[in-house]
Amino acid sequence: MLRLTAKGYPDFKSLPGWVKMLFCLVMLPSLFFSGCERMTPRSLLDEILESGEITMITRNDADCYYSYRGQPMGFEYDLAKAFAEYLGVRLKVCSTETWKSMVSALQKNKAAFIAANIPITNRNSQDISFSNGYLEIQQHLVAHRNNASAGSLDDFGGNKIHVSIGSMYHDHLRELKRQGYDLKIKLHANAPAEELIRQVAAGKLEATIAATNIALRTRRHYHQVVISEPISSSFFLGWAVKKNSCELLNQINSFFETIQENGVLDEIYEQYYANLESIDYMDLSMFHFRLKTRFPPFKKIVQRAAEKNDLDWRLITAQIYQESQFDPDAQSPAGAFGLMQLTSSTAERFNVKDVLNPVQNIAAGARYLRKLYDYFSGIPEQDRLFMALAAYNAGLGHVFDARNLARKLKLPPDKWTSMVEVLPLLEQRTYYKNARHGYCRGSEAVKYIEQIMVYYDVLKHKDIQYVTQLPDSSPDV
Repeated sequence: MLRLTAKGYPDFKSLPGWVKMLFCLVMLPSLFFSGCERMTPRSLLDEILESGEITMITRNDADCYYSYRGQPMGFEYDLAKAFAEYLGVRLKVCSTETWKSMVSALQKNKAAFIAANIPITNRNSQDISFSNGYLEIQQHLVAHRNNASAGSLDDFGGNKIHVSIGSMYHDHLRELKRQGYDLKIKLHANAPAEELIRQVAAGKLEATIAATNIALRTRRHYHQVVISEPISSSFFLGWAVKKNSCELLNQINSFFETIQENGVLDEIYEQYYANLESIDYMDLSMFHFRLKTRFPPFKKIVQRAAEKNDLDWRLITAQIYQESQFDPDAQSPAGAFGLMQLTSSTAERFNVKDVLNPVQNIAAGARYLRKLYDYFSGIPEQDRLFMALAAYNAGLGHVFDARNLARKLKLPPDKWTSMVEVLPLLEQRTYYKNARHGYCRGSEAVKYIEQIMVYYDVLKHKDIQYVTQLPDSSPDV
């Protein structure tokens, strides 16, 4: 007989056994899940925010992560650093060579995400989840310019195409073979695309395949190569996280959306891949040639002047080439002299006795650039450098005018992207008639800096240091 408690509820002890068992089966799960918020493990994002640091895993190469003058750099590194700042945590870096080892690092919780120029493909998504895409690229055939078949994949039958085994390039070539292309594929273990391009440029390999950004960048350094039209459809690069890291993935996607809207993605891209499409083969060939034939007598002079003014000697070298093509006797119609094209007023300001003397000319030019650089303190590093170079070329007054014009046009005056837009406007009477310093050949100043950065990139490439020990010794940012 069912008995009731004093409060009118059924007395559990008086219930038949089968009823008690049914009660347990129905009620206990609901009791358990009512407390699931307390019992659910912390998400990966929670752990990252609590620890104050996030670890990326990447490749140690010129497109992902490397060290230059003791500073960590790389397109993927800078993106990851911006993401860490977005979360309000420090960035740590772990480096490995293969996709398999990257995924393994995620599974073993040695890193939170992969950022390594990885294409978003179904093949790669078994154990990981991809973010939204952040960079659209294609694949290109890269061959030596003396190769008569270099222009088209249709003409390349009989030539070997060298790629890294298991890479996206390997996958695409196999698909092209299935489609009927007569291709010979030579596979290499863990061979970076840039290394294969270097060997193509040296004539050691017939051809390779590279993504758009890599192919265009390396063409600056290995001007002997040519790049074909795309041999693949467009695809996107993305970051990868461990399966079920939903909160972290949402933050990554939100971050990409934010930096696409506020221009940060474009700024980082421009820092590494600016003006890659417009390459002057003859100009780059001559630059490489004159580095070997004209520059050696001035190298130590440049290095001393750069060190004295805390500047990168490679930057000064690039500027000297843009100014004078390493000709110590160069004179311009505008009245500028020597390797760094000093004007008479600048030479007098820095007590130059013989403006054509390489030691005096370079010393004064480096000091002048440093003073201009110091003047723009408080501006972000890359913008600061460009402002200083623009002032060296066009004059400090014209840069003032450009910055004032940027303010009137509601553009940030401390951003070089604004200067690229407004400096050419000072060639138009509508704008320069109201400028304090009048007409300015602003387009020339923009082109001047573009060229210097091309030469600078070539020189830096020779001294990039690839860091191989990272999980314990990588920098905190």
